[in-house]
Amino acid sequence: MRQLLLILSVHLFLFLVLFAYHAQAGEEEWTIDRLETLSYARVSGEVTHGDNLNFWIRTQDNCETVYNTFTVYTYEKPGDIKQLLNKNIPIKINGAEITASVQDIAPFLMGYRVHLSLGSYPIKEYIYFLKKFYDEFQKYEIEIVDGLNFTAAKYFDIRSNNWKLDKLVPSVLEANKLCREFSHKKL
Repeated sequence: MRQLLLILSVHLFLFLVLFAYHAQAGEEEWTIDRLETLSYARVSGEVTHGDNLNFWIRTQDNCETVYNTFTVYTYEKPGDIKQLLNKNIPIKINGAEITASVQDIAPFLMGYRVHLSLGSYPIKEYIYFLKKFYDEFQKYEIEIVDGLNFTAAKYFDIRSNNWKLDKLVPSVLEANKLCREFSHKKL
């Protein structure tokens, strides 16, 4: 009888742990912080949790510009992956074709983490535009696609990820506030 009770207790505990993890996995969690003269808001991807969508704000720009970047982890290890550095590679954001600039490629775990830039923009105009864009599609999905002399599958095993941006505006505005607070302290 004790063994049956113990087994049922362990199963119930495991069920509750898995249920709590699953409930948390669907939440949109933002990290907002500051590193010296740089503040940021970051959200993790839904397909690959370690892939981040980042919004960087620098005091050098009077906290008025946001740099939008994202990271992609790839298990692929082609010998020429470093040749992508400082190149524009083709992507689609919610199906719209654009390019992203490869800013950094670093060994990470059993593959590489590739850091790509979507550009820099006036902060308030950009985040409100991006929020409207997200609301229209009810998603924010980036897909790395094939292009002229570029085969995405050679470099990236998982070529698509999406992020929840429901809390985009308050999160980036909070990072902007951190930037401004630090900027005023320096004076």
